[in-house]
Amino acid sequence: MQKQVNEILAQARSEPPNILQALLVLQEKLGHVPLEAVPEIAHTLGTTTAQVAGVLSYYPDLRVTAPGRHLIRICMGESCFANGCGRLLREVQDRLRIDMGETAAGGKVTLDTMSCAGNCAVSPTVIIDRDLYGRVLPSQLDAMLERYK
Repeated sequence: MQKQVNEILAQARSEPPNILQALLVLQEKLGHVPLEAVPEIAHTLGTTTAQVAGVLSYYPDLRVTAPGRHLIRICMGESCFANGCGRLLREVQDRLRIDMGETAAGGKVTLDTMSCAGNCAVSPTVIIDRDLYGRVLPSQLDAMLERYK
């Protein structure tokens, strides 16, 4: 794992060090940012472990555990909230039998929320992997989830 982290960081290195950019690149390649890699990340970027851990804990889109094969994110932004994302989240939780932030048994699906998908005009929004869905109704969930089985 350490060699892989070093190779990825070598490509993401910038002057001055951009911790967020490096963490995003790591997550893109590995699916998450392993906590055990924080000291090596700090060393490679020429910064402290506290600075790396601070950035890692501040940004909710950064993950420290590997997600399931599919990542479902429900937007909780103001427009989505006003248009029923809370009800949508409860429906997804009921259908998948997992809570927000959890991964279903077998590692198939991880359910998460996000603060804003930037898709306010067609809220509520659901993102599955890299697929963006707008104006999602609870009645559409079964068909939508079926595509990712």
